Amino acid sequence: MADRILVLYGSYRSDRQGIRLAHYLVRALQQRGAAAELIDAQAVGLPMLDRMYKEYPEGEAPANLEQLAAKIRAADGFVFVTGEYNWGMQPGLKNLTDHFLEEWYWRPAAIASYSAGRLAGARAATAWHGTLSEMGMVVISSALAVGGIGHALDADAHPTGDGGAALDHAFPRFAADLAWWVEAARNQRTKAPPPY
Repeated sequence: MADRILVLYGSYRSDRQGIRLAHYLVRALQQRGAAAELIDAQAVGLPMLDRMYKEYPEGEAPANLEQLAAKIRAADGFVFVTGEYNWGMQPGLKNLTDHFLEEWYWRPAAIASYSAGRLAGARAATAWHGTLSEMGMVVISSALAVGGIGHALDADAHPTGDGGAALDHAFPRFAADLAWWVEAARNQRTKAPPPY
C-alpha cells in the first residue's frame, strides 16, 4: 500500500512562491511511490477558527471541514510547508491546523520551510516543531529549509541554481526519514490501539 501523505501549505499571498516547494514535494513524494496530495489552505477556505471540527454536532460541520477531516484521518503522515512571517508561522496554515486535534494523532509530521532570505524559514520551522508535537504528531528530525525560494524553484516547481541543487540533494534523506516513521507508526497501530 502506498504511503498516504498530505502536504499542507498555508500562504494566502497573491504572489506566493512557497507553493512551488509544496508542488515540488508532492511530485517528488509521488515519484518515490507515495500517494501524496496537496492541501492548500487558501483553496480549502476555512474561516478564522471559531469552532473546531470536533465541536460540531455529528453531521453538521461545513462540507470543506468534513472532507478535510476525513483526509487527515486517512493519512499516514504529513508534510507542513511553512513560510516565515516576522520570525513566526504563517497564519493561514496555523488556522487550518487548529481546526483539528485528535485527527492528527499518532502519525509523523515533517517540516519544510522556506523564505525569500537566507535563513530559509528556520524560525518558523522551530515554532512549528512544538506546535505539531502538542497536537499529537511525532515530528521527524530531518527537515528541509529552502532560502531564496524564488530562485531555488522555477514557476513549474523544478529546481534551479544552487538552491535547487541543495534541495534535490537534501530531499532523499528527508523523504526516507518520513517513510521510516510512517511505516513504524502504521505497524504499531496494527499491534496495539493508541494509549488514549
